[in-house]
Amino acid sequence: MTLRVAQIGAGYFARFQAEAWARLPGAALIGVADLDAHKAASLGPSFADAAEMLATLRPDIIDIATPPTTHEALIELALTHRPRAIICQKPFCETLAQASRVTRLAMDAGIPLLIHENFRFQPWYRALKPRLTDGSIGDLHQITFTFRPGDGQGPQAYLARQPYFQTMPRFLIRETGIHWVDTFRYLLGEPEAVDADLRRMNPAIAGEDAGRFTFRYANGLRAVFDGNRCLDFPSDDPRLTFGTLLAEGTGGAIRLAADGALLLRRVGEAAEETLLPPTPPRGFAGDCVAAFQAHVIAGLTEGATIETHASAYLRNLEIEEALYRADATEQVVRL
Repeated sequence: MTLRVAQIGAGYFARFQAEAWARLPGAALIGVADLDAHKAASLGPSFADAAEMLATLRPDIIDIATPPTTHEALIELALTHRPRAIICQKPFCETLAQASRVTRLAMDAGIPLLIHENFRFQPWYRALKPRLTDGSIGDLHQITFTFRPGDGQGPQAYLARQPYFQTMPRFLIRETGIHWVDTFRYLLGEPEAVDADLRRMNPAIAGEDAGRFTFRYANGLRAVFDGNRCLDFPSDDPRLTFGTLLAEGTGGAIRLAADGALLLRRVGEAAEETLLPPTPPRGFAGDCVAAFQAHVIAGLTEGATIETHASAYLRNLEIEEALYRADATEQVVRL
């Protein structure tokens, strides 16, 4: 069975989505709608109006790849056409209230609303998860991700790729850190409390672009995100992993290298064992867009469990709000 996909949006990141749909078995990209007809036509059969496209094509999957300001209205539109599933890009809607409302609408309609959260599908995180509990590094004490994309300096920051980044009043956590909110939950489960220290380093943008947040767990485990978009790290492609990760336990540590390799060092030793070889370049960040989309195809055609339903993803938005509250009050916020 081939699922017919219609995509709304043809901007920078939407191109990764369209490219992946076009090559994945089990799916066919049958239309792309965007106000910029040239951009839409470069990705597939094009439409200038999303409503016209959906009414004409009646797709199985509607993939919304547009900015958050458009999500609420487009999800409502998509629901009227009763597809087998709707996918919405993150950040999910403009507010938690909006996201909660459209999630309820989708649940009432019996139509799966899925969030395009692809970082948890990067191959190194899929390979890392079982190693955290199989004794490879003993009892896990801390995971630290150091985010250093090096793309945020100067007055032209982000303009060539995603210019709306400059005007987002909430930026580092809402647009970027949310990936690790989700990934930490995928790897470790639910934290009991969070704290955060956020700041703006580039005066050309509206929101915060540097800072740190911590997930606190009842057993003493900590997950730390340390991000600064103005700083870089040694990598031939900083947008492959976006930084480095270290998972530390009583029996050793697992390190994510800049080339996507996972390396295990046992306690008391200096040598590292390769758990996952370097990731070949394809698609976006370890081809995680295609991995997410293949996951959705399997869920719809084989009955496999789909991980990123909006009803579960709302918890990420609740944690996002808690992180901003923790920063504003300079206090630990219990969840």
